[in-house]
Amino acid sequence: MLDLLIRGGTVIDGSGAAPRRGDVAIEGDRIVEIGEGLTSPARRIIDAEGAIVTPGFVDIHTHYDGQLSWDDALEPSASHGVTTIVAGNCGVGFAPVRPDGRDELIALMEGVEDIPGTALHEGIQWEWEGFPEYLDAIGRRNYSLDVSLMVPHGALRAYAMGERGIANEPATDEDLRRMAGLVDEAMAAGARGFSTSRVLEHQSMSGGVVPGTHASAEELLAIARPLARRKAGMLQMVPLGLVGGIAGQGVGAAADEPRLAEAEIAIRLSRETGRPLTYSLIDDAQSPGLWRRKTNLFARANSAGASLHPQVSSRGVGALTGFTGSHLFQRRPTWLALAERPEADRLAALALPEIRAAILSETDIPTGSALAVRNRHLMFERLFDQLYPLDDEIGFEPEASQTISALARAAGQDPQAYLYDYMLGDGGRRFAVMYAANYNGSNYDTVREMIADPTTLLGLSDAGAHVSVLCDASNPSFQLAFWARDRKRGPRLPIELLIRKQTAATARAAGFGDRGTLAPGKRADVNIIDLDRLALQPPRMVHDLPCAGARILQGARGYRATLVGGIVTRWDDRDTGERPGRLVREWRDAA
Repeated sequence: MLDLLIRGGTVIDGSGAAPRRGDVAIEGDRIVEIGEGLTSPARRIIDAEGAIVTPGFVDIHTHYDGQLSWDDALEPSASHGVTTIVAGNCGVGFAPVRPDGRDELIALMEGVEDIPGTALHEGIQWEWEGFPEYLDAIGRRNYSLDVSLMVPHGALRAYAMGERGIANEPATDEDLRRMAGLVDEAMAAGARGFSTSRVLEHQSMSGGVVPGTHASAEELLAIARPLARRKAGMLQMVPLGLVGGIAGQGVGAAADEPRLAEAEIAIRLSRETGRPLTYSLIDDAQSPGLWRRKTNLFARANSAGASLHPQVSSRGVGALTGFTGSHLFQRRPTWLALAERPEADRLAALALPEIRAAILSETDIPTGSALAVRNRHLMFERLFDQLYPLDDEIGFEPEASQTISALARAAGQDPQAYLYDYMLGDGGRRFAVMYAANYNGSNYDTVREMIADPTTLLGLSDAGAHVSVLCDASNPSFQLAFWARDRKRGPRLPIELLIRKQTAATARAAGFGDRGTLAPGKRADVNIIDLDRLALQPPRMVHDLPCAGARILQGARGYRATLVGGIVTRWDDRDTGERPGRLVREWRDAA
């Protein structure tokens, strides 16, 4: 007898094949049969009539490294059909670490990924020093979905080289041997791979860049060679000059060549190690078209035996701004006088005419380096032309006439005053969104090209990170609702392409060969989605991190069910409390 039969849905199996009507039969944690009109008896039958049935989504760019210590639900990813995640991205994480190095890694994570340091200090249960011990600690826990972890360059360098590593001094031959040995040890214990950041804007709360930011190609190769020897593991890289050029190089064409040189480093890493490498890719307004030059390089390298998989986002890359999160006015004296009040009192005070007038008339108080680092990317005062109201009337793809600048001009208001009044809506809980990239021309035409490019994967959710300014963990739901169904200002994308790029394609790149498609023998990670009803809920600020730390969450409706290993973890958009998720140590190439 079957354990579960999903009957009568539209199966989109993750392979890229066209949707078809069918049933999915499950025994234990495996799919055993797919076909139409299956009649085998089952202990439980789920009626999927009118819904699509897809593989669970595989998100290979998350930052749950700290949250794994205190949270078994792993929201917000679990709310958006994600059944497998990879953490340890961007060269930041919490192992290996000595007891006297923990504060530095927390400061690094807080600065780079905007996760409150107080929450990390309170919530992380330090049960490890080495990476194998870290995996063992995570492996003792159960979650709503499966998890895996990469070795982060920042922690690795700090552990192996001490202050020299943190200061980004060149690694000696002995340093390289030590780091390679630690990575080999981690891979033997079940690490997913190795990650590095080369972005100058990625800085610790103390102001230093991530250890490894300036690493040579030779250092990266030395660290990655254990993956080559084991024929397992992935590489993840955030390249120098990802946004806004490179210091001293200007922007536009002047900065393109060094940024292309970064792509060549990625190509060399993949080619010489034989390992898949995933690379953050955006459409930067300061270098339009550069993304295409990079994917062309990757396509040629892949045809010659490399395995490069640039990750792209399905929507604008930017930040949310609102009075419950980060915003333009948070360094003004009157705001700072209100900042420690309870949220309800603070929001009520902001609506008072005298408080409004005072804040709008004030200039920012100079801040220390920690606050400046935390908010360095929120330059709202210079980006009103890229800032859009986030409400249902505007929709997912607003036009240039709907920026805060344009709306303020039409209303005869100063943009700051217009933004202030807009954010006061919904009791002071309304957000606007700033698109710093992926929204050139005030449309998604280029994003559509990036998603459709044969080399790319869907990703860059940053789930678990940047908690005060974004919630791109909702990307899996957004891309189905918007790209397959709702887009009005240009062509949409085939739903089978969108599903493949976040299931089979991401699973293959990250060594999850036992999942990512609906097929006999594959793991029974499954979503049942009412596509007609699928919608994002408004972003909201909640205070559910340790020490009452705040984060933005954005839920979805339309998920009839999510299964992890054949167990129903979500039912009608609600957590069932089941926790079948485990640490995944094994690297499995796709069959």
